[in-house]
Amino acid sequence: MKNYQDIINNIYKKLKNIDDPGNVADYIPELGTVSADNFGVNITTTDRASYGIGDYNKKFSIQSISKILTLTLAYQIVGEKLWERVDVEPSGNPFNSLLQLEADLGKPRNPFINAGAIVVCDVLISHLKNPKEDFLNFCRDLCHSSDLQYSDKVALSEKKTGYRNTALCNFIKSFGNIKNNIDDVLDFYFYTCSIEMTCEELSKVFLFLADEHFLCQKGNHILTISQAKRVNAIMLTCGFYDESGEFAFRVGLPGKSGVGGGIIAIHPDNYAIAVWSPKLNKKGNSYKGMHFLEQFTTDTESSIF
Repeated sequence: MKNYQDIINNIYKKLKNIDDPGNVADYIPELGTVSADNFGVNITTTDRASYGIGDYNKKFSIQSISKILTLTLAYQIVGEKLWERVDVEPSGNPFNSLLQLEADLGKPRNPFINAGAIVVCDVLISHLKNPKEDFLNFCRDLCHSSDLQYSDKVALSEKKTGYRNTALCNFIKSFGNIKNNIDDVLDFYFYTCSIEMTCEELSKVFLFLADEHFLCQKGNHILTISQAKRVNAIMLTCGFYDESGEFAFRVGLPGKSGVGGGIIAIHPDNYAIAVWSPKLNKKGNSYKGMHFLEQFTTDTESSIF
């Protein structure tokens, strides 16, 4: 049995004080107030053992990691019809790009770029009575914690500066792939991205993608085994914007990043691991987080390949 605590301790010590050329995502002003020195890691195994180091119990804005959760809930509600509205192909472009939408007639390439997540939020608004409350409760149930909250400050900060997301939503609406009021869709989207979690909470939340025994929530299936397999597949091919191929090549796990500096990665049948370091590389992914996970799967020999 691997000694995960010793392994993450050793990698953490090697990387904690390395030169980090990244930048905090200060284009969202509220994220720019977060200390760049934060660095935390937590792994939770499918037998519920948990190991953490550093700032693994500090809350941070999970940002685009939440797109796995909106996708999961929408997939649970509408099933395979979801893929009529959003595709499952890597985009090869930045997460907030408009380039492919015209050629693809308003159908986003995948649910993990901003355009795709906005369409998924539109689907949820059409099916939930109280979208923000219902989605937050869904996340709380997954985490088995009533402490999860949205950050009003982060959501409002994104709303004030989210010009490109507003453009994306309007452009998709022009093709008929947004059904609800644009302001309502964007408000819900910004709030889903603002949810705050710790690394420990993240690694526990995503166990449902690591082990079929965690696919039930209050006696109901979160996803079928087949659906969970497909979500993991999209994470592997699309979870890191236009750096997804690089992550698969170097780390070899399904995962998802967020511009708050968090990364979640899944090893089916074994564990979920969360890393947080706010400084981002040029592709919008945590610089230290990417290096940590590459070293972790090397040391543990736990790539899925």
